Amino acid sequence: MIQHSKELDRYLADFERFEKNGWTGGPSWVHQIRKAAISRFAELGFPTTQHEEWKYTSVAPIVKVPFMTVDDDLDGLTKESLSLHTLGQAACAQLVFVNGRYSPALSSLRSLPDGVKAGSLATALNSDSALVEPHLARHASYQDHPFVALNTAFIQDGAFVSIPKGKAVETPIHLLFVSTPPFSSAHDKRGKPTVSHPRNLILAGDDSQAMIIESYIGLNNALYFTNAVTEIVAGENAVVAHYRLQRESEEAFHISTVQASLNHSSNFSSHSIDLGGALVRNDVNAVLDGKGIECTLDGLYMVAGRQHVDNHTRIDHVKPHCSSRELYKGVLGGRSKGVFNGKIYVHKDAQKTDAKQTNKNLLLSEDAVINTKPQLEIYADDVKCTHGTTIGQLDQEAIFYLRSRGIDLEAARGLLTYAFASEMIGRIKVEPVRAQLEHLLLARLQKDS
Repeated sequence: MIQHSKELDRYLADFERFEKNGWTGGPSWVHQIRKAAISRFAELGFPTTQHEEWKYTSVAPIVKVPFMTVDDDLDGLTKESLSLHTLGQAACAQLVFVNGRYSPALSSLRSLPDGVKAGSLATALNSDSALVEPHLARHASYQDHPFVALNTAFIQDGAFVSIPKGKAVETPIHLLFVSTPPFSSAHDKRGKPTVSHPRNLILAGDDSQAMIIESYIGLNNALYFTNAVTEIVAGENAVVAHYRLQRESEEAFHISTVQASLNHSSNFSSHSIDLGGALVRNDVNAVLDGKGIECTLDGLYMVAGRQHVDNHTRIDHVKPHCSSRELYKGVLGGRSKGVFNGKIYVHKDAQKTDAKQTNKNLLLSEDAVINTKPQLEIYADDVKCTHGTTIGQLDQEAIFYLRSRGIDLEAARGLLTYAFASEMIGRIKVEPVRAQLEHLLLARLQKDS
C-alpha cells in the first residue's frame, strides 16, 4: 500500500477533532482501541491496485474527496417518511440510525423476548461493557484492512444486539442505516461531503436463534461515504440468519466488512444484496472454529451505468466436520464493473470438510466487465471441496423462443434476467424483505430496459 500523505493527514486531523469535540463517553479500553486503530491506519495508508486484494478496485475516488464526520441530522425524517424502507407492518424490532447515529425517535423496539438486548452501541459501551468488551474489535481485525482500521478509530455508535442463551427471536431485528446529508445536500455547514462509520456487534448465545436484517439506504442522490463494520458471534448450536441490503445513492461510496465467528454446531447464513452505490466493496468473512458448523454465503449484485461493486469473501474451515455453501450471482449492464474474489481456506486440522463455492455472472451489455476469482486453499487431506465460476450473456435461443410467443425483445430480456436473479431472492426467508426485493428487481429491470 502506498501512503497518500495529504489524504491521510486529513483523516488524522479529523480524528483529532473527533476526540476533542465528538463523542467522549465510553470506558477507557474503547479509547485505547481507537487510538491503536488510527495509528495502524496511518501505517497502512489507503490500498491501491498494486495490492493483490484490491487489484481490480481503485479507491482513488474515495481518497480524493475531503469527507468529514458529522453528527446525525434528522432533517425532517419521520417514521412515515421511512415507511418505504421498513418492513411495513411486520411485528419486528426496528432500529434506525441516521448518519451512523442511533435515533430513538425513529426506532421501534417491540416483540423482543425478555433478556434480549437491541439498541445503541454507544449506550451499550457504558451499560453493558462486560458483554461488549470481549468481542468489540476482537473479530474484525484492523491490522491488515485499512478501512476496518478507519472504522475502528471512529467507533462511536451503531447497533448492539445480544440474544441470551436459549432464546429464540421469532421476528426479524431490522437495522436501518439512513444517510441523509444535512440540509438535504451532500455537505455539512463547512461544505464538506460527509462520512459515517457504523459499527455493529451481534452476539447470539448458545442455543439461540435470530434473524438480523442490515439495510443501508440514501434518501437523495448525493455524494457521501459509508464505511461499516459488523461483527457477529454465534455460540454453540446458535442459528443466525444475516441479511445485508445495500441501496445507497448511486453517487455514494460504500465499504463494508462482515466478520462472523462461529462456534460448535452453529448455523450461520449470510445473504448480501447490492443494488446501489457508485463504488462498493464488501468483505464477508466467516471463521468456522468448532465442529459440526454449517455456513451459507449467498450474494446478488445488480449494477448498471458506471457502477462498480467488489465482493470479497473468505470462509476459514478451522475445525473438522463442517460444511459451507456459497453462491454469488451478478447481473451487470451498461459500463458497470464487478469483482468477485472468494476464498475457502481449509486448515490442516479441518478434516471431513465439505465446501462448495460458485459464482455466476450475467453480462447484459458488451461494455460490462466482471473479474472473478474463486479460490481453494486446502491443507487437510480428507475433504470434499469444489469451486467454479461462469460468465455469460442472455441465451439467444431462449430470447427467440419468447419472441416467437409474442413477447417483445425488451420484455424477453427482462424475463430471462429476472429468472437468473430471482433464485437468490427466493432464498430469503423473511417475506417482507423478499417481497420488497422482488419489487426492486422488477423496477430495476424496467429502468434498464
